[in-house]
Amino acid sequence: MVDYSVNGSVAVLMVNNPPVNALGHAVRVGLKTGIERGAKDSRVRSIIIIGKGQTFPAGADIREFGKPSKEPWLTAVGNLIKTCSKPVVAAIHGTCLGGGLEIALFSHYRIAVSSARVGFPEVTLGLLPGAGGSQRLSRLTGLPVAMEMISSGRHVPARKAKEYGIIDEIVSGDLLKTALKFAQEVQSRPFKDRCLRYKVVPNADRVEEYASAALTQVKKKYKGFEAPVACVQAVRSSAELSYEEGMKRERDLFLQLGQSGQAKAQQYAFFAERAVTKWQMPGGSYKTAKPLPVRSTAVIGAGTMGSGIAVCLLSAGLPVYLLEQNEKFLQSGVKLIESIMAGSVKLGKVSMETAKRAATLLKPTLSYDDIKDVDLVIEAVFENLDIKKEVFSKLDKICKPSAILCTNTSTIDINRISSATSRPEKVVGTHFFAPAYHMKLLENIYGTKTSPEAVATVMKLGKTINKVPVLVKSCHGFLANRMNAPFSSEAIFLVEEGASPQEVDQVNEDFGMPMGPFKVRDLSGIDISWRINREVAKVLGTSITKETRFLGGNRYCGLNDDFYDKGRYGRKTGKGWYLYEKVGGKTAVADPEAEEIINSYRQSRGIVKRKITPQEIFERQFYSAINEGFRILEEGICNMPEEIDISWIYGFSYPKYRGGPMFYASQIGLQRVYDRICHYHETCPYSIHWVPNRLLKKLAENNVPFTQWANHVSKSKM
Repeated sequence: MVDYSVNGSVAVLMVNNPPVNALGHAVRVGLKTGIERGAKDSRVRSIIIIGKGQTFPAGADIREFGKPSKEPWLTAVGNLIKTCSKPVVAAIHGTCLGGGLEIALFSHYRIAVSSARVGFPEVTLGLLPGAGGSQRLSRLTGLPVAMEMISSGRHVPARKAKEYGIIDEIVSGDLLKTALKFAQEVQSRPFKDRCLRYKVVPNADRVEEYASAALTQVKKKYKGFEAPVACVQAVRSSAELSYEEGMKRERDLFLQLGQSGQAKAQQYAFFAERAVTKWQMPGGSYKTAKPLPVRSTAVIGAGTMGSGIAVCLLSAGLPVYLLEQNEKFLQSGVKLIESIMAGSVKLGKVSMETAKRAATLLKPTLSYDDIKDVDLVIEAVFENLDIKKEVFSKLDKICKPSAILCTNTSTIDINRISSATSRPEKVVGTHFFAPAYHMKLLENIYGTKTSPEAVATVMKLGKTINKVPVLVKSCHGFLANRMNAPFSSEAIFLVEEGASPQEVDQVNEDFGMPMGPFKVRDLSGIDISWRINREVAKVLGTSITKETRFLGGNRYCGLNDDFYDKGRYGRKTGKGWYLYEKVGGKTAVADPEAEEIINSYRQSRGIVKRKITPQEIFERQFYSAINEGFRILEEGICNMPEEIDISWIYGFSYPKYRGGPMFYASQIGLQRVYDRICHYHETCPYSIHWVPNRLLKKLAENNVPFTQWANHVSKSKM
């Protein structure tokens, strides 16, 4: 795992643990043995630590997560490096992260190629650096930089790391040759003062000021997360305590976080995100299906969603034909794309070079003939089956036979859309979440005739455009929106019965959702949900009127319709469930007119307002969604609970520190969840989403561990 060799007067410890040279037990043993051997070797006057292959050690070995750690611990290895009688040089390429950066900080010198990146991403797993990272980094960078780097987990490019003082030299050419030369040059220099243990934290007398500013920022940016706060506290201790006491404080904080529910949830989410890449469907899987090359694309529809999708493709370097029905709509879309790209540059999310390249890759057009040779098309028109079928009929006639035809539908069965073509095997759903250029989830949907090859293509496309793709089987609403339907319905039922939109939103936001459901409705547009409801009614062969109290046999609330009739579409009109400071505004305040609409609605239907507790609000929304999640699993819409949780984390910004709704249910206890669902089935008998799910009942009664749910899911589908 660590190859030891001697080149002249330099010992080379080459970490050889592909693919990322993770610091597993064998690597730690190899480093310890190598340092001890180099220190004793009379030929050796300096030592290099370097990674073989694509990177310097990129952090801990994730296969050891949740298992007892074996000696030597990373801190012990680091202390050997720190106290070594010969100078140790860390030669960095690739990603030097977490424990890898801690090894580098224990070393006496650090050199790196310009493409390297360094950082402490432990915070994303609910942890902080546990081998002195918080104590040593601040001695190089100062407190503000160390607090921000560690609490954010961001990767820092090598040149910026040199500015911070983390890297001593940026080098070019063959790294090993350059490192050997550097290691020879430092042999004659005194290096005790290179040990960070003895350095003083710059401006330590301003620690209160820096920590206060960092905590204010952290609590605003990472609301509800425990680890970023602990990261600031750990770095703070480097200025307030001795090095030994600071190391103990860091260790105490690390252990506290490691035992927390948040760390378990965030680590689960980490592995879940990797699990969903291992997709499978009838006839193929990620192992067998090969994606088609996608070198050119087209987006049909230049509205908000179509333009956002185009931004995703353009940012990834893909040429995009943007097609609209008239010049006015087309130019509006082009301007929106330019505005989004400019905003992304301003926020530092994309480079100026990327934005300039995107401008050259965008090809606005009014003609379907221009897209006849593209590899992949994404339709993003109104959520109307007739319009979508008309578009797909045209695409079928014009696009080349190998082209993948995608629809950005949020609810409509893919099979109904693909029926308008002669190539249903090439039709697949690519459901982006608004705003498309920001939200990470890409819900890919296969129909009964969709080929594994088409699925492999869009799953790869998701990664190409920096999304998290999740594969699901087609049904009405698919996974995310189908599960969100009871969650959203219960929110409006709660208001119908007596809660205020503000009370419902507050419960959600206290739980960790970034926005409550009524603020979300205002953001997405009340007119959108109004249109979707009409489409659902059409499919059911009925219509919605003022007297509608049931739709498809389910309870229906017309409050949304009353807001629509008043022209209150949400932010886009400056008023919806809330009042905003202007059209397109973001600051939501309670509105007496909205309250009047709600009261009038109740009175006209003889509904007596009642007091509803926060606990009832929480349970009715989240437990109804969980019940639907088990139904989705039972029906085989997806294959594992991880696919549900990742969809909620990246599609609805469910708090990652809670792991996702299915993981959260496992932590509460399935029996409790099942019992409360049974309770609401009795008290809310007119909603099918409260019918207790059989799979949930089975898992609860048999106390099946979360890790074994997928086994029972597969059995329930046989």
